Amino acid sequence: MIRELVEGLLETQSVSVNIEKPFQLSSGRLSPVYVDCRRLISFPALRKVIVREFEKIAREQIGLEKIDVVAGGETAGIPYAAFLALVLDKPMVYVRSEPKGYGRGKQVEGVMSARANVILVEDLITDGGNKLNFKKGIEQASAALKDCLCVFEYFSAQAGLRKGRDLLAQHEVRLFSLANWDDLLSVGIEAKYFSQQAVPEVLNFLKDPEGWSERRKTQRS
Repeated sequence: MIRELVEGLLETQSVSVNIEKPFQLSSGRLSPVYVDCRRLISFPALRKVIVREFEKIAREQIGLEKIDVVAGGETAGIPYAAFLALVLDKPMVYVRSEPKGYGRGKQVEGVMSARANVILVEDLITDGGNKLNFKKGIEQASAALKDCLCVFEYFSAQAGLRKGRDLLAQHEVRLFSLANWDDLLSVGIEAKYFSQQAVPEVLNFLKDPEGWSERRKTQRS
């Protein structure tokens, strides 16, 4: 499954690696990697793989009896939550990053009973901060969030990158991710999507994004 998914991420340019021509991010920082998992919803075959694996985790590792509601985080998690809620035959809600500033001021949209057990579905997790905003909104609606599913995780044992996973664990949320940077780098080399020389550059970026960007800007000048 990991190889199939990672090759799909690379083929669809949902995760891209380019050492020679780094991407310029909105922050102005240069990056050898670019992640845009929102693209995935446009590819039915890959979408089926993701939903199939999410369903397997929900049934075998979490347990359907422990899932009352499937929640999607705005905006990228919403379609995946809808796909999964359909195959699990469970109610669905979506969660805003912050409560609305008008009307009822709700953060959770949809119908969710008090004390409901909720799983959060997302496309991507980086440092985990936004997931805690979703958790807060769910708990303020008197429900409970203990499990989070995501397609791609900013995790790398090689780079010592595990901030998102650790942050969620500190707040008693289990994270189930389908792929991470170590998976992508391994499959990317084997399938010849990029050179072996690209791996240390990506790992250096993941360890120190700001430092990597500054060095490349200096080299350009």
